[in-house]
Amino acid sequence: MGSKSDGVEAKVERVFIGAGCNRVVNNVSWGACDLVSFGAQNALAIFCPKIAQILTTLPGHKASVNCTYWLPNSKFAFKAKDMERHFLLSGDADGVIILWEFSTGDKKWRHVLQVPQPHKKGVTCITGILMSTKDAMFASSSSDGTVNIWDLVFPSSSEGDRKLSCVESLSIGPKTMVTLSLTELPGNSGHLVLAMGGLDNKIHLYCGQRSGKFVLACQLKEHTDWIRSLDFSFPVDGDGETCILLVSSSQDKGIRIWKITSRDVLANDNKSEISLISYIKGPVFYAGSSSYQISMESLLIGHEDWVYSVAWQPPLMSKENECYQPQSLLSASMDKTMMIWKPEKTTGIWINVVTVGELSHCALGFYGGHWNPSGDAILAHGYGGSFHLWKDVGVTSGDWKPQKVPSGHFAPVSDIVWAKGQEYVLSVSHDQTSRIFSPWAEKSSLDDLGNWHEIARPQVHGHDINCVTFIEGKGNHRFVSGADEKVSRVFEAPLSFLKTLNHAASLGSSFFDELKGDVQILGANMSALGLSQKPIYTQVAPETNDKNTNDGLDTLETIPEAVPVEFTEPPIEEQLSWHTLWPESHKLYGHGNELYSLCCDHKGKLVASSCKAQSASVAEIWLWQVGSWKSVGRLHSHSLTVTQMEFSRDDDFLLAVSRDRHFTVFSIKEHGPDEVSYELVTRQEAHKRIIWACSWNPFGHEFATGSRDKTVKVWGLENGSSVKLLLTLPPFKSSVTALSWMGISRQRNNGLLAVGMESGLIELWSLSHKSGDAATAACAVQFDPYMCHVSPVHRLKWKTPEKSKDSSGMQLASCGDDHCVRVFKVDLV
Repeated sequence: MGSKSDGVEAKVERVFIGAGCNRVVNNVSWGACDLVSFGAQNALAIFCPKIAQILTTLPGHKASVNCTYWLPNSKFAFKAKDMERHFLLSGDADGVIILWEFSTGDKKWRHVLQVPQPHKKGVTCITGILMSTKDAMFASSSSDGTVNIWDLVFPSSSEGDRKLSCVESLSIGPKTMVTLSLTELPGNSGHLVLAMGGLDNKIHLYCGQRSGKFVLACQLKEHTDWIRSLDFSFPVDGDGETCILLVSSSQDKGIRIWKITSRDVLANDNKSEISLISYIKGPVFYAGSSSYQISMESLLIGHEDWVYSVAWQPPLMSKENECYQPQSLLSASMDKTMMIWKPEKTTGIWINVVTVGELSHCALGFYGGHWNPSGDAILAHGYGGSFHLWKDVGVTSGDWKPQKVPSGHFAPVSDIVWAKGQEYVLSVSHDQTSRIFSPWAEKSSLDDLGNWHEIARPQVHGHDINCVTFIEGKGNHRFVSGADEKVSRVFEAPLSFLKTLNHAASLGSSFFDELKGDVQILGANMSALGLSQKPIYTQVAPETNDKNTNDGLDTLETIPEAVPVEFTEPPIEEQLSWHTLWPESHKLYGHGNELYSLCCDHKGKLVASSCKAQSASVAEIWLWQVGSWKSVGRLHSHSLTVTQMEFSRDDDFLLAVSRDRHFTVFSIKEHGPDEVSYELVTRQEAHKRIIWACSWNPFGHEFATGSRDKTVKVWGLENGSSVKLLLTLPPFKSSVTALSWMGISRQRNNGLLAVGMESGLIELWSLSHKSGDAATAACAVQFDPYMCHVSPVHRLKWKTPEKSKDSSGMQLASCGDDHCVRVFKVDLV
């Protein structure tokens, strides 16, 4: 080990996070601070709708996050103007609930506490009510058949302790409750009412006080299928009485509005009169000395599928500085639409006044809809882990337009790679898509890095995609991907993507002059099974008068719905999923099992592939010649799956590491078109457990290997014939799952090794090795856990800096099990 002074130190900034939303119903919450929270696997992600960027992810959950809830959320924004600290609750599939604190002043997050008495099974819903700026109550339901109610007192200062007490634990029985809503009853009774609904098709109302003692008040049995969403309004004035409204939605496709009115208990009331009133108007229930009448106000029919969520528009402040509850409802359904409902002024009949939605083939509907605090924007999250945001941009109102939102994968991200020209990163995932993320050079942005967005979805597949690599191509935009099938597929960038990239990166008109005449493919069409993507050609007009010259080609006339589009601003979800596909040009057959890893040499001419293997015959590495796509080699050395491969920077050697705990180095020589010779240089057992990762030194023939045994070893290839162990880094706290080596100075042969771990953490190590001297290593930086992944890191890739002496502003891309793609900026200090 060298001393710290031998190495370099580095400073790290977060540039970008891309992630999709977990596909569960109560996963999203819009806070009074105008930030949106959602679960991305076991990370709690926060995004800012104004800039359409994910700001951070919060580590803490060991299981997938099922639900999030802001205290205060957008519903209580009118009460929260003076609050300097906002709180966020998140519940996961293990039953754990965590409370977080967000300081609006310095924008810092703090893990406050884990709620005691976790549920025994997954949390299905969290709801809350802000009693004042100093205290709140919240309730949580779980598939273990319980509903817990908590009283939370906020501290007077940031250093103070929060007081949290469980005031009630209700045992509901075998039928799980999946939605809750909590409010204060009208009148100054100090009583609360908790509505819950779920798998028994009934709405259950429980009454109690802040001290607890919640008892079942009544049940509403009008719905004919599972209750999916409930929401109480704030007090509403009507007919000289104060009432609250409860809205419910169900899998029976209907929405019902219930009115709860306080009624004076007359001394001479007897049971027969009450039962008669109940029969006519609806049930009556008691809370303390008051009684309340429930009547069904309206039945709203308009959706064609399950209605997953309903929500009242948040209260607004009038010019007289008084709070009032707008009569406006938002519903979201699996029929791919969201609707806003309002009562007609003359008749009072509730009608649908706004409908927005996705009409694309691939969306499977919306899991939830949410208002922003001011009521002029609505957000849906969908089956594909995607967000959909509309804003009312009209001068008066009623002109709802789609807005940019963050996007990303909704399953583990298995591989990531920078484009040959370093303009963007391409990631592939078990959500069966590949996605391109790029900085978009916005004129209004002062940040030279630009805001990153997803600009294309080249492959939408029918299998989980495991690996990807870029190869030589026209304009250097061509890649090979491998999935849970035995075939590698080759994709080429169409003209529509190159034009979009030109807008994103502001590459200038010269970018196209080189491509003119080369790229005849405008875009791609998806097949019915989501496997092969057929090209759509630009209409070439041959010098002939025959009108049928285009027969046999897919033309724009024949497939109007799949028109490839050139985007001048970042595309939204519907455009990404339908208009940004790349055509598939070749398939590579040969492997006997699912593809596991791919790599390409630095010239982009030779591709190596491996598949999942339990025997030596299947664990062979295949070499493919780019262009002819002939198999030019089958390399035998491993007995189990080859987990990663990489060519040395001069392309003379291929390094492979495997589950069999060995690494192998092959010498590779190209003799001409389709002629490649290869020879096994060495095969060596390197670690005590599976080797997950490897990476070459860009300046020499040293390489690093990282293993499940929590070690990283640095090796030197001497005279092209033998390998010597140069250095073993101190043991890490977690299995090493990803490595990437970045060269800093060729003269001193030093560099930065990025190490990604199973815990999600990332460290940078400064390595140095001069000929004749011992190799030295020092930890340059440990990434802040709030910046890192919260699950295993699958791949790390450095962006090769431009050919200049200045190595500041290097960028590192990473991907992991937490559905996230991340980009970091690294500056040497």
